[in-house]
Amino acid sequence: MAKTKTSKSTKAAGKPRIAKSEGASKAGSARKVAAKGTGRKPNAAFMRPVQPSDALAEVVADKPLPRTELTKKLWAYIKKNGLQDQKNKRMIKADDRLKPIFGGRNQVNMFEMTKLVNKHVK
Repeated sequence: MAKTKTSKSTKAAGKPRIAKSEGASKAGSARKVAAKGTGRKPNAAFMRPVQPSDALAEVVADKPLPRTELTKKLWAYIKKNGLQDQKNKRMIKADDRLKPIFGGRNQVNMFEMTKLVNKHVK
């Protein structure tokens, strides 16, 4: 049996097309609603500076910083040093700096990591 090729034009012909003006007007109205505000405000607890422990300060910084920034710096360190498992990206490998934070474990799940890091902030 020979396979027949279908051109892209025949595949696209069956799909309904939306004019740019329709899509733009919908997106524009959604932006206007968001600009007016829905009453949702950022949680101040995430923005409150926390003091990292000495072990965590080796990775992120020793000055107080918000949890969001702490997490960004921790992930930047993990990516920079290639500590994310290539097969299972949820697993984080511990190097010499991260081992004390991870409780001496060689590898932790990214969700466990946040729980372990919380023990190292005040």
